[in-house]
Amino acid sequence: MSYCPQGSDLIRHLEDWYASPLGVELAKQEEVCLERMLCDTFGYYLLQVGLNAGFAEAVATSRIRHRVLLPLAACYDSLGLQIAARPERFPIATDSVDAVFLPHTLDFTDEPHQVLREVERVLIPDGRVMIIGFNALSLWGLWRLVPRGRGRMPWCGDFLTPFRVRDWLSLLGFHVEMQEMMMFRPPWRRTLLGQLSFLDSLGSRFWPLFGGVYAIRAVKRVSTLTPLRPSWKTRRRLLPGGAIEPTVRGGSHV
Repeated sequence: MSYCPQGSDLIRHLEDWYASPLGVELAKQEEVCLERMLCDTFGYYLLQVGLNAGFAEAVATSRIRHRVLLPLAACYDSLGLQIAARPERFPIATDSVDAVFLPHTLDFTDEPHQVLREVERVLIPDGRVMIIGFNALSLWGLWRLVPRGRGRMPWCGDFLTPFRVRDWLSLLGFHVEMQEMMMFRPPWRRTLLGQLSFLDSLGSRFWPLFGGVYAIRAVKRVSTLTPLRPSWKTRRRLLPGGAIEPTVRGGSHV
């Protein structure tokens, strides 16, 4: 378990943490969850922001044709140098992608609400955003207060609650379609990890709000303007003096 770095190194060290026994177990659950969220999601482009490694198999089984990776730090791979960007400013055109995936992106940014604003901007109408994050209301969240976990990856991130993320999405015009909780086991080492695996099934049934990790899928709703129907009824003419023109009643009385 390494201490938390600063700046763009956060996500890279998070990827290193996923190679640990606890990270490997969490990655399995998150990838299965992502497959469920993508099973009925369609489109041409899925934008994945933050974590570069992982989730490739889940995306490959979906009906979205292309995955666009947007890492937070530039690095070399077999295709050459990748383009990196801050999560608060996507170098992506407005209304251009069908889905956005944020794997723990909100946990390691100073402006999570601004990240969601950018998601709303780049998504097409009825596009979907899928968010995975650490739950502050869980044993994983409490581990941040323990000396062994304080200041270390991934507990150095700013954990949020699913309630807060849902509120932000609602303010931006999103409708939450799905929410799942996972990893109800405490974040302990491998010696107890397998022995406590039964807590995942018990937790999802009896205390579903306290999972260590939440997953949310929401759809972008765009309200359409309904034009007002013109009123064809002629209004009574005003006289030059401002008085209403008198009406003749009964044919003899003015």
